[in-house]
Amino acid sequence: MAMPKSAVASANAMVESITVDVLYSPGPRVVQQHPVQLPAGCELGQALPALALALGLPLATLTALEVGIWGLRCPKDRVLMSGERIEFYRPLRVDPKVARRERFVRQGAKSAGLFAKKRPGAKAGY
Repeated sequence: MAMPKSAVASANAMVESITVDVLYSPGPRVVQQHPVQLPAGCELGQALPALALALGLPLATLTALEVGIWGLRCPKDRVLMSGERIEFYRPLRVDPKVARRERFVRQGAKSAGLFAKKRPGAKAGY
């Protein structure tokens, strides 16, 4: 006995999957990127175990990090769509403003930014 078309369509909808890219940076200038298949209609919080498995990290590590999609932080109850890029954000070690000030002090006013001379004989800032 054959299944009715509506039953086949609903069965296909239940097993339908989406593919997302997951990115994680364990350190400076190092990025891990992996495609992951998830069931359609999956929320970000539900996908965390599969994402941890794909990255080879403990689930506790990923749940402690901030998460976003395409560079924008989002809640864990957000429904994922195919083709999205899920990113995990490490906390900053140094405040960017403090790092810039320290770099300016090290380099000095003559060799940084608008005060650097670009060519011999040129005025500073031009």
